[in-house]
Amino acid sequence: MASKKTPKGKSGFFGVRQKPSGNLGVEFSDAARRCWIDMYPSAHKAARAYDVAVWRAERPREHLNFPEIKSRMEAEMLVPQGIKMKEITTKKKTKKKPSIVVNAGETDEEAMVRFAREHPEYVQAELEHYWKCEAEQKKKEDDVGPSTVIPIESSSEEDWAHFSKEEEEKGCDDLEKEEFWEQFRSSDNEK
Repeated sequence: MASKKTPKGKSGFFGVRQKPSGNLGVEFSDAARRCWIDMYPSAHKAARAYDVAVWRAERPREHLNFPEIKSRMEAEMLVPQGIKMKEITTKKKTKKKPSIVVNAGETDEEAMVRFAREHPEYVQAELEHYWKCEAEQKKKEDDVGPSTVIPIESSSEEDWAHFSKEEEEKGCDDLEKEEFWEQFRSSDNEK
């Protein structure tokens, strides 16, 4: 029988890592994906859950924490609450846009023309981006409709004088407003 790989981590089991909370997290990965299984209070229970994931993925028996288990059904019975594998999405690495190097004696415009000739896919992608933005802006304008400006006639001092006299005659129930109007009137009289 081939020797078992040395388990990684302090837990002593494959796929089991201690989290800052003190619980043990179980993570499973194969060539195509990474999956989060769950948190468990003990390393033994976490290792059992990892083994169920190994059985479900049909990986070799040497990846099991408990190779004495003979079947998937037996492994699943040892984890009474079952497992829920949630795939962990990883950020895809995007290809970095090549930089533009301006050679000695070359103007910026000449360098940009050379870049466009060497990398037409970036020029096309940029054009499509701007076209998309313009189309979205036009759609927003069409949805809202044309804006209308309503002219406001300028008011004369006579209109304002009339307004403040009406307020004076009516009086005010609110003491704070009354104090404000008194200060306002006294500042008018000082000028």
